[in-house]
Amino acid sequence: MSDLLILSVVLITLALIFYSIGVWAERMARYLKLWHVASFWTGLVFDFSGTYAMYQLSEGSFDLLELHTLTGQIAIWLMLAHAIWATWVARKGSVEARKKFHRYSLVVWLIWLVPYFGGMFMGMKG
Repeated sequence: MSDLLILSVVLITLALIFYSIGVWAERMARYLKLWHVASFWTGLVFDFSGTYAMYQLSEGSFDLLELHTLTGQIAIWLMLAHAIWATWVARKGSVEARKKFHRYSLVVWLIWLVPYFGGMFMGMKG
């Protein structure tokens, strides 16, 4: 197993950990806090870094029509939109918006799991 492959797996796993902590802590609190937002951004950075490392490992060209690439792109762009929106809501949003934000967070997290587990299964298949 190459060092780059190990690095990419570690980075994507850290993305899962940080993003999940932020999403589920927010869900349990039912109120968006600044540290949740920091967790979202940290997860996004790890996800982007892990995705880039995996891209470096790939032998083919970037093909948006390939299912894993498409779902991964959708997920990472949703994570970015989620982090930006969470930042705005935490800084300037109403109390009501901070109380309801967890619904959007959970949807984005569930969508993000599709390419995460898809990539894991692809890796196990070889």
